[in-house]
Amino acid sequence: MVDRAALEASPIEPADAARFLRGRRSVDQFRDTVPDPALVREAIEIARWAPNHHETQPWRFYLIGPRTQADIVELNAALVAERKGDDVAATKRERWRRVPGWLAVTCVRDDDPVTAQEDYGACACAIHNLSLYLHSAGVESKWTSGTVTRETRFLEMLGADPAREYCVGLIWYGYPKRRPRTQRRDLGEIVFSCP
Repeated sequence: MVDRAALEASPIEPADAARFLRGRRSVDQFRDTVPDPALVREAIEIARWAPNHHETQPWRFYLIGPRTQADIVELNAALVAERKGDDVAATKRERWRRVPGWLAVTCVRDDDPVTAQEDYGACACAIHNLSLYLHSAGVESKWTSGTVTRETRFLEMLGADPAREYCVGLIWYGYPKRRPRTQRRDLGEIVFSCP
C-alpha cells in the first residue's frame, strides 16, 4: 500500500523509480565519445549526498586524465602478465585503452573497525548515487575493484596517500555500445521474515 502523503513528497512515482533502477546495468563496452566533464562533476556532487554515519564523508574522487589512465593500463597489464601471461595482458591492455571515462573513488582510513566498515558502506552508496545519476543522463558505468586497485602504485598514480586512503573502486563510464541483460534471484531465495 502506498502512503499518499509520502508519495506527494516524492518527485517520481514508484513505478517510474522501479523501472529506472532496474534499467541500470554495469557496462564495459563503450562508444568512443567521452561524456562532458561537467556532467561527471555534477554526478560527483550528487554522489556526496550518500548516507554516511556521523557524516564522516569518507569518500575522495579522483578524475583520471589520459596520462594517468595510460599509466594505470600499463600497471594492470604488468600485473595480469605476472599471473596469466603476456597474451592475456595484451588483450586486457587493448580493452582498457578503449574505456573513455575513468574515475577512482577512495575511502579515508579509520582505525576504528566499526567506523571503517560504515565508511566503506558510505563510499559504496556514493558510487551507486554517481552511477544512477550518470544513468539518468544516458551515461553508463562499471565499478571495478580488481587487483590493480589494491596496489600502492595505483594510489600513488592518483596522488593519493596509501597510508591515509584505500581504493573502493575504479569507475569506468561512457555511452554504452550495448546494454547487458541480467537476472536476479527470486525474492523467496533472499527475503526472510523474522517473528
